[in-house]
Amino acid sequence: MSRETMQHLNTNVLIGNTDQRGHAWHYRAIDQGEESNHYPGPIPIADVERRLFYWEAVSYRLAMEVPADVETMTHLGVDGTPMRWAHQDGVQAIARNDTHDRMGIFTDGYEMHQYRPWLLDTVGTILDDSLAISSAGLLKGGAIAWVEVSVPESITTPEGVVFRPNLLATTSFDGSIATTFKRTITDTVCDNTRECALAEKGQSYKVKHSRYSKMKITEAREALQMIHTLADEFAAEIAQLCAIEVSTARWRDFLKAIVPLEGEHGEPLSKRSKTMAEEKIAALDKLYRYDTRVAPWAGTAHGVLQAVNTFEHHEGTVRGATRADRNMLRTVTGEWGNIDRGTWATLSKVLQNAV
Repeated sequence: MSRETMQHLNTNVLIGNTDQRGHAWHYRAIDQGEESNHYPGPIPIADVERRLFYWEAVSYRLAMEVPADVETMTHLGVDGTPMRWAHQDGVQAIARNDTHDRMGIFTDGYEMHQYRPWLLDTVGTILDDSLAISSAGLLKGGAIAWVEVSVPESITTPEGVVFRPNLLATTSFDGSIATTFKRTITDTVCDNTRECALAEKGQSYKVKHSRYSKMKITEAREALQMIHTLADEFAAEIAQLCAIEVSTARWRDFLKAIVPLEGEHGEPLSKRSKTMAEEKIAALDKLYRYDTRVAPWAGTAHGVLQAVNTFEHHEGTVRGATRADRNMLRTVTGEWGNIDRGTWATLSKVLQNAV
């Protein structure tokens, strides 16, 4: 089961600029206690530190329980036999210093990137009247954290797409991700996260948790300036995607390509797999044709990308986690970028084959 209960999402995730973006879907005042996690305007740095990053990660030595005799024993095992703790060289456990909950086990070469200096201090260097903290949060009991910086007001393209450029700073203490500073886009109509689908990989700056990483924090601050060029690039991408026509026949071909109704070598799917595939195709087609988050751009490449992205955000199957948890993990790990680029690659092949 996911750690991210509704109460967690309403106390360990902060949402800013709600006058512009509205409440998050998981908003429940009853789960927020005495202080709301939603802010009409920007989220103050002091609040992120006070409410989320008030603790630090610490390193602990590890020991393994092994058999012992009466002279060397330190305790009795669960079966009553003599046991002792044998300290393990070269490894460490990373835990919170407030609850002592373990977040990860690493070799001694692992370097902790504390949330306050690596996330708050770095983004703090670029905050001004045009940029502010729009969200911040903890996942997996604090093992993953992020701080998102955005422009305060949304931008509308000539094609009617309303979006907000973001800079996402994220890191972890469970080994799941390196410290990463990346550019993302939030579609404010449906609060979807996008990365530039037409761009090559490399829209991010990563720092591994190595003993040499402290020297790179200055480079990380410089990388944060990426957000200032994102709005123009994304607007140009939207214009390009909206100019690419996708006929009804090509949309049908795309659905067959993105959700195959047979196996890789032409073999029939199981009854259950075929039913699930047909249901996904029907859901994508409904979004594309009728949903206000997608339908205005039906008949264009942007409409196709929007349909898949919206489906994955709001309708795709989620197992072992809440939808907000899964969506945020996909954002911090870069999986949304892979989904967008995969969608664009499939559509490009369909259009090329039709020529």
